[in-house]
Amino acid sequence: MGVVSLYAVPAAVIWGLYVGLRVRAARRDEAVRREFEEAGLSEPPTLHPKIDHAKCLGCGSCVAACPEHPGHRVLGIIGGKSHLVGPADCIGHGACARACPVGAITLVFGTERRGVDLPVVGPDFQTNVPGLFVAGELGGMGLIRNAVEQGKRAVENIAALPGMRAGEGLDLVIVGAGPAGLAASLAARAKGLRFVTVEQESLGGTIAHYPRGKLVMTSPFSLPGAGRFTRREVSKEELLEFWEQVVRRSGLSIRFGETVTDVRRVAEGLEVVTSEGTYPSRAVLLAIGRRGTPRKLGVPGEDLPKVVYRLVDPEQYRGQRVLVVGGGDSALEAAAGLAGVDGTEV
Repeated sequence: MGVVSLYAVPAAVIWGLYVGLRVRAARRDEAVRREFEEAGLSEPPTLHPKIDHAKCLGCGSCVAACPEHPGHRVLGIIGGKSHLVGPADCIGHGACARACPVGAITLVFGTERRGVDLPVVGPDFQTNVPGLFVAGELGGMGLIRNAVEQGKRAVENIAALPGMRAGEGLDLVIVGAGPAGLAASLAARAKGLRFVTVEQESLGGTIAHYPRGKLVMTSPFSLPGAGRFTRREVSKEELLEFWEQVVRRSGLSIRFGETVTDVRRVAEGLEVVTSEGTYPSRAVLLAIGRRGTPRKLGVPGEDLPKVVYRLVDPEQYRGQRVLVVGGGDSALEAAAGLAGVDGTEV
């Protein structure tokens, strides 16, 4: 009995400490959740985790994996299950889903109260319009690695369609030169497809519009013919430079400054209408992201030079009064960046 007591007492103490810490953490997480709810910040602004509590073990792997932790409490354990306690601080890294040992987390856009319209696509990334495919953020995958993988896999399915590489004309038009569009372009060339890539702005898609110096979180990914990108944290500028090097070395020809105005059905497949002309093609891949052309307010003065639709460098507004319109993550990030510049009133 003495030996049993010798081990039982320390074990009981350790167990008591463990339970006490779990209870304290749960109370803290519940307080964080209430704080966000009371502040009206209970709706996640972008891609975020949806947790299946029937599968969740409450192990806390997702909490520890979140890159925002411990500075921001995005996920927490309440009642023995993981919960999204700080929705407004979630920026869609997706590390939580990868860390979950039982697959209880999926990444989604929108909520029951704030829906987000996403295209309906099949497992081959084809929409209900034959020959029209979607990849990347437009289809609900905003993470760089996932967008890259979708771009590659979509092209693999397109290359397997009947009639590809036969006859004359284009096999594929790729719309967008962000992560999904760039990966798709490299994959299309590797597959021997006849294709063009059009982009209304610049290389990088949505990432090109991030504020200067913004840290981009990603996971390792591979680009056809360009090798593997292994860094997990990289600045916007470094990532764009990597993509520019890929384009230069691969010799890809991307038609920048060309805006798509219509995609319509024709006898031979689809026809893409742009600001520069038309492209009949057997298939079209939309890799345009969700930023698109900024929606305007329709008020006098919105076309003046002092009205802009993205923040590149907060320093350029030093000492000025700036009005930020919007309540999403981009607007909040812009406001915070501007507020950090001395003499700037936001």
